[in-house]
Order: sequence, then structure tokens, then C-alpha cells
Amino acid sequence: MTFNSTKAFADITQLYLEIPQTVQVRACEHSQSFSTLSRRWNAYLNQICLSTFLPWLREEHIPSATPWSNAATSASIWEVVNGTAIVFGTTRMVLIPTEAIDLSELRVPQEWVDIPTWAADYYLATQVNPEEGWIKIAGYATHEKLKTKGSYDVRDRTYSLDKEDLIPDLNILWVTRQLCPTETTRSVVTPLQSLTLVQADNLIQRLGNTTVILPRLAVPFTIWGALLEHGGWRQRLYERRQSLPEQWSVLNWIVNGISDLAQQAGWVQMEPQSSLAGGRGVQEQLKPVLIKRLDIAGQQYELRVLPQGKPEEQRWRFELRNVALGKQIPAGFKLRLLTEDLQPFENNEDRAITPVDLLYIEVAFNEPAEGLVWEVEPLPKNYQREILRF
Repeated sequence: MTFNSTKAFADITQLYLEIPQTVQVRACEHSQSFSTLSRRWNAYLNQICLSTFLPWLREEHIPSATPWSNAATSASIWEVVNGTAIVFGTTRMVLIPTEAIDLSELRVPQEWVDIPTWAADYYLATQVNPEEGWIKIAGYATHEKLKTKGSYDVRDRTYSLDKEDLIPDLNILWVTRQLCPTETTRSVVTPLQSLTLVQADNLIQRLGNTTVILPRLAVPFTIWGALLEHGGWRQRLYERRQSLPEQWSVLNWIVNGISDLAQQAGWVQMEPQSSLAGGRGVQEQLKPVLIKRLDIAGQQYELRVLPQGKPEEQRWRFELRNVALGKQIPAGFKLRLLTEDLQPFENNEDRAITPVDLLYIEVAFNEPAEGLVWEVEPLPKNYQREILRF
């Protein structure tokens, strides 16, 4: 990939990157799975920004930088809001793409500022010109500056800063991080109210109708933000707006294979080998295992979901294991299951008091299509909530 920051533009202190042709082709392909033309275009611009800026960031500054969300999660975000996040360590930056050639301000959707788990350290005004094949980082601002000096527009729920208030040279960001590693970049964000399952179901049914062009403006922000912050509910909203069938039914995964969106989120299916097969006529009924790889504190773990007993018993086992041979799960780790609306229940958690080989929870369902959300502490890298349906 060719990077070019010395083109004959007005301000040579600003970063210009060429958009590879392959990036434009892939972005065009990936942007087809959205509800309207405007949403497809939004996804197209965001994918171009991510796929052009991230390789440069890794090569020049942060080799460990990753997208905050996987492909499935990104789609659920771009369906309803503009912006794409990148993380490295505990730092998050958000690219805000715009087609404006004469950029006069940075406008950041409120979701990226006032949802506690979305708030970033840095926001980058990113001009995109697909026809000429370049993106430009026109300037950046911190969360703290957006909240203290930015203007909030109630009509479109955005925070804005004039161009003059942005720092145009991205090199200043890296120098500041080195010289002032304790610089305050984020303001305090007020937690959002919790939603009940009934509220969430009603919102998803209403806002999942594509005649609602801008669902983010259709309900009060405190309600909308709470719906969006729950990754499983946001995913359900996206799937409803695409008229997709159920993507997270574990029973369907067992019978028909893991859905496309679940595969994008990292789930795979493994057929276990029986140690008794062929031995003295003994036959063991093998059960498939559903696996998701997790990166926790720089080590690889597996979350496993296994059916237990007879199918009609609807019993399942969740396990957390260290992938490395002979490695254990450190003390302090927790594996937890919650209801779809994030409520605990009896025996819903297993924790490692001392190093252990695995953590596990067994659960039985009384009703069909019940949903569960899994959690692990410490949080896995780029963790997003998922609702697994049984």
C-alpha cells in the first residue's frame, strides 16, 4: 500500500492517505447489507476510512491497533450512526468520515460521546474523496474538549467544534502521548438508564421498521443510548431492519451450521472425537462444540458451549479454557451468564479463587428461545455483548 502525505494540498501538516483500489472494491461489496441507500453509503465511507487509516496507524505508530468492533458489530453500528472506532491498549479513537471538501467543523454523533462504553479519547475529522482516491485527517479533538468547548445541536444530536478549535497536525497527538501520558482526554460520562426486556422488544419492533429513516432521532437519547449500548439488542435491531432470520439460535447452529453473522463475530463449530469409538462395540453419542476465541490480557482463551444430556432436557454447559497447552486460568477470572436484560440468576457465575484448568456453568431452560448474555472478567479484547438464544 502506498501512503502519501506530501501531495500539493493547502495544508501539508495534515495527513493524506491514498485509498487503495482494492479497499474501495471491498468497501463497495461490504456496504450492500444495509437497509437504505444512505445507510449503504455511510457504511461505504466508514469502511474506506477504517481500511485506509488502520494499516497506516499500525505501520507508523501502533502495531497493536485493532478495530473496536468485528464485521458483524460494525454493521450494526453503521446501520444507525456514523463513525468507526479503533483501540490500542486502553485508548480509543473514533474516525468521523465526511464528504465535505471545505470542512468547517467536526460534528460527532452523541452516541460516541455520551454512551459510557463508546466514549473515546480522540475524535478525528476525516475527509473522504472516493473519486480522487484519498482521505485526509483534517484535525482531531479530545472527548474532554468536545464536552467542554463543543456545541451540542439538539436537532441532530451532535457535538461540534469549529475547524479553528481542532488540532490539525496528527503528529501532535503522538508527541503529547509521549510527553504527557497522564493528559486528561475524557470527561465524566453519566451512566444511562437500564431498559427492561419489554421496553427493548418494543423499541426493536418499532425502530426495526425501515420506514423509520433515522431511528437514532426517533426516541429520547437516554432510551436510544441504552438500547445501542447493549450489543445484543443493537444486533437484533440491525437484523430486523435487514429482515434477516434469527442469527443467534444455538439450536440452529447445531443443526444447520453457524450463521454468517455469528461466524463474523468469531464463532466456529468443532466436531469432537470420541476416545471410545470402535472400542469393544461401545459407541458414544458425540455432541458438537461451539467455540469462540477470546484475547484476554494478551493470552488466548476459548469460550465453549456444549449441549448436555438429551435434547429435550435443554441443558447446556459454558466453559472457559486457556488455549495454551498446560496453561491455567489465573485467579480472579470470572465466567458469568446473565438474562437477555442483564439480570443475574442462581448459580450464574463461576470464579477462579486459585489458578484452575477451566471455569464452567451449566444451565437448563424451561422455555424455548430464551436468551443469555455471557461475560468474562477481565474483559476480552474488543468485547461486545451477544445474546445467544436457546
